[in-house]
Amino acid sequence: MAALVTEANLTAPDDFYEALIDMHRGLSEHDSARCNARLILLLANHIGDLEVLRQAMSAAREGLDPVA
Repeated sequence: MAALVTEANLTAPDDFYEALIDMHRGLSEHDSARCNARLILLLANHIGDLEVLRQAMSAAREGLDPVA
């Protein structure tokens, strides 16, 4: 079973963060959310392993309260 990598794994995390911010620059809040959704789907397709994706979704949701 593949496991989600949660330790720091980016070779240039600051450069990634800057590129992520640049991706959103000039977009409306709606288009920014659409861009995030597209990025998630592209990266999920690249990963391709449903178990790893489920681990990532669980980790992303951890500590968040559902809206009642």
